[in-house]
Amino acid sequence: MHEIGVMMEVVKTVENFAKQNGVTQIQTLVLQIGELSSVIPRYIEACFPAAADGTILQDTKLEIEILPGNALCCECSKVFNIMENKSKCPYCDCRDWEMLSGKEFNIKEIVAC
Repeated sequence: MHEIGVMMEVVKTVENFAKQNGVTQIQTLVLQIGELSSVIPRYIEACFPAAADGTILQDTKLEIEILPGNALCCECSKVFNIMENKSKCPYCDCRDWEMLSGKEFNIKEIVAC
């Protein structure tokens, strides 16, 4: 499980941001995780308390938004969800596509008190 290392880096990044901006407490931290990324959201949620313990984020609420794994079909140019359609365009059955989204891991929002 590499998520603990990922969350330690997120906490460090948010703490640096807070320090640079004179923020002493974070109310909410919003992360965006693509459904095709190698990061598992439930593990991120489980690791967050340990990563945040003893930091300004220890009382912070963590919110996770899951971003869909979408692709653009190279045959018919339609956008579709890769997972829902088992990597095949539902419009023309083509398996040749370009990924548009789904591998992201972003700090979307930091809400200070």
